[in-house]
Amino acid sequence: MSDPRGDGPFLIGLTGPIGCGKSTVARMLGRLGAAVVDADELARAATAPGEGTLGPIRARFGDAMFAADGSLDRAALARIVFADPVALADLEAIVHPRVRELVEAALEQATESGVPFAVVEAIKLVEGGLADRCDEVWLIDCLEPVQRERLAARGMAPDDIERRIAAQSGLRERLLPRATRSLDTSGTLDETRDRVEDLLADALAGAVDILPFGSVDR
Repeated sequence: MSDPRGDGPFLIGLTGPIGCGKSTVARMLGRLGAAVVDADELARAATAPGEGTLGPIRARFGDAMFAADGSLDRAALARIVFADPVALADLEAIVHPRVRELVEAALEQATESGVPFAVVEAIKLVEGGLADRCDEVWLIDCLEPVQRERLAARGMAPDDIERRIAAQSGLRERLLPRATRSLDTSGTLDETRDRVEDLLADALAGAVDILPFGSVDR
């Protein structure tokens, strides 16, 4: 992959379907010394009060997507975009450029801090152009029954689960050709930790100037 980072840290991109463990794997890598950048969290920051994305969102989706205090009603917007691929694409076209700015700023901070490696976690890692920024792309996946169980455990309603899974139809197949490595998290946390450590050791084996790392706290 191309490397516009210069002397920045070795960069791993985590992507994959919702509910398959990207955040869990990111936390494990964080305990191993990574600076972790959560692009999905930055997407929320990109639509916070005062952000320039709110005007275009209001123009495209209407006043009904906003609370009385002017803040974005994320639940209302989610009901629209996860049932309408065109609406989802329109929202992403508004938000993604700002998210990319925030990701770049976070990666610059990681470079300045001198961390040996960094992680970007994003469902839209490939579509948003962030995959080209990475030295490796890891596809984080799990069995669909496990995915549904995890989403339900978050308190997500069954119809919402199905809408979100349907909105990502074919995602695994689209991401697999871009993935350097694939990690199935359907097993136990201990099994996932062991696999993460193995994948990281292999990923960093050929990298230059990477500091030794320990094990994930259990």
